[in-house]
Amino acid sequence: MKLTSTLLFTAVLALGAATAQSQEYPSKPVRVVVPFPPGGILELITRAVTDKVGASWGQPIIIEPRPGASGNLGAQFARSAPPDGYTLMMAAIFLATNPALDVNSRYKTTDFVGVALVGMTPNVFVVPATLPVSSLKELVAYAKARPGKVTAGHPGTGTFGHLCTLLFAGHAGIDLLAVPYKSLPQAVPDLLSGELSFMVLTRTFAAAHLRSGKLKALAVDTPARLHDLPDVPTVVESGFPPEMVAIQWFGFVAPAGTPGEIVRRFNGEVGKALQSREVIDRLEKLGVAIASGPAEQFDALIRSESERWARVVKERNLKAE
Repeated sequence: MKLTSTLLFTAVLALGAATAQSQEYPSKPVRVVVPFPPGGILELITRAVTDKVGASWGQPIIIEPRPGASGNLGAQFARSAPPDGYTLMMAAIFLATNPALDVNSRYKTTDFVGVALVGMTPNVFVVPATLPVSSLKELVAYAKARPGKVTAGHPGTGTFGHLCTLLFAGHAGIDLLAVPYKSLPQAVPDLLSGELSFMVLTRTFAAAHLRSGKLKALAVDTPARLHDLPDVPTVVESGFPPEMVAIQWFGFVAPAGTPGEIVRRFNGEVGKALQSREVIDRLEKLGVAIASGPAEQFDALIRSESERWARVVKERNLKAE
C-alpha cells in the first residue's frame, strides 16, 4: 500500500509539473526550422502563420532555415532538439517520403509528432497545348501507343511531382520516360516548347500558362474540382481510383515526446491564426488552400502518407540520388 501511494504521489507531481510547463509555454522565443532555402514557399508559408502566432503570444518565433539534402539536414537537426515545444519544424511531403527513399536515413517519420496542419496546394496534370490529347484517357492511349517515348518532367527523384507521376503511370499501366530537372523553373520552358510531354504542376505554377493557352489541364489531383478551374475534371472523374488523389501538404511538427498540452496549445494558436483575414490573404497568394484541424488528425495524415508513399517507392524501386 505504501509503494502504491508513493507511485501515485509521484504521478500526481509529474502531471502537475507538465501542466505548469504547458501553462507557462512559451516563456521564451520559439524556433521553427525550415529545411529548405530562404525565400522558398516553405519559408513564406511558415512566416505567414508564425508572424500572427508570435504577435498573439508576445514571444518571437524565430524562423531558422536549414536547407540541404532535400530537407534531410533540417529534419535531422529538428529531430535532435529537446522535445519541449521550443523547436518545431515546418514539414511537407518530404517528411513522409525521404526515409522511404533512403534506407540509411538518419531520421524516421515517427521521430516527429504532428502539431498543426496549415494547408495544401492542389496539383494539375498538364501537357503542352500542341500535344494532341485533351483528357487523361487520351494521354494514356497516346502513351500506350508510344511506350517509353512520352516524356514526363519532374524536379528530382523522390520529389512530390516525381512520385505523383509514378503513381499515375502505375495506375494507368503506361511507360513514361521520366526526365529529372534540378527545379520546376528549369523544367517548365521545356514543357512549354513541347520537348516534354507531361508534368504535374501546382495550380499556382500552372495558372499563368493555362491562361495564356500554352498548357492544357487534363485533370486536377484533388477530391473535388477547383473553383478557378471548374471545367477540369478530377483524377477520379477521369477514371482513376481515389488513391490517385495526392495533395502537397504543409504543417508544423515537433520532436516525438513533446508534451501533448504544448502540442495542443500550439495547434490552437495556429488554428486561430488561420482564421485571420491577413493570414488567409497571404496564404492564398501562395496558392495554399487552408486546412486545419486537431493535432491528432494531422499526425494520422503524416502516418498514412508515410505508408502510402513507402509502397510507391518500393513498387518502383526508387532510391535517393
